[in-house]
Amino acid sequence: MDKYGLIGFPLGHSFSIGYFNEKFENEGIDAVYENFEIPKIDNLLEIISTNPNLRGLNVTIPYKEKVMNYLDHISPEASAIGAVNVVKVEHNGNDIKLTGYNSDVIGFTQSIEPLLERWHKKALILGTGGASKAINYGLKSLGLETVCVSRYERPGTICYKDITPDIVNEYNVIVNCTPVGMFPKTDKCPDLPYEAMDNHTLLYDLIYNPDETLFMTKGLEQGATVKNGLEMLLLQAFASWEFWNGKK
Repeated sequence: MDKYGLIGFPLGHSFSIGYFNEKFENEGIDAVYENFEIPKIDNLLEIISTNPNLRGLNVTIPYKEKVMNYLDHISPEASAIGAVNVVKVEHNGNDIKLTGYNSDVIGFTQSIEPLLERWHKKALILGTGGASKAINYGLKSLGLETVCVSRYERPGTICYKDITPDIVNEYNVIVNCTPVGMFPKTDKCPDLPYEAMDNHTLLYDLIYNPDETLFMTKGLEQGATVKNGLEMLLLQAFASWEFWNGKK
């Protein structure tokens, strides 16, 4: 039986295990999907060596960047993004080849593109981790200018405290790539001047639990268009399966 899985830490919020095991059962695929909650990225080698039927992995926080050091090949797109969230595992005798891809950018761009209007030209990306790198790449590929927002002073970003109503009016696409507002801390939201938002504002939250985050609720109250990350997850899961079983 083929095996697929997810590496990350912690994995209490994992979507993939339910999605893929249901897919395998419904489609009669002789495979299983497991969560591999590893406290450090070095444990990846142990997972590979002790699971000879492993065919693919998804990668989540905090290893989307660190995993790249363990791969034999990285797709040009994932290399340009600087983050990998899909690993294809190929066995050839005793040799094992690991190839990295990024399905986040595929899922995100396909999900947000139908919501973009002619007045959506600039975007704020909340967060600076592996997911935000894919979002940044995706938004630029759709023709938007981007700026990342960080809690700390760092080159090429702005801090939350510096986001004014004028900036929100100019950068009227805002994507939350942080865990702020995720269950169980649903009473939290990114620190933004929500009162400056209007019906030209588009808020996209990568969080899908809860369905409507406080970030989204505050935007809706001002007339903004909002969307959570569930469709992106579904689309990136489709792409993961293609990387594991189709594309080379």
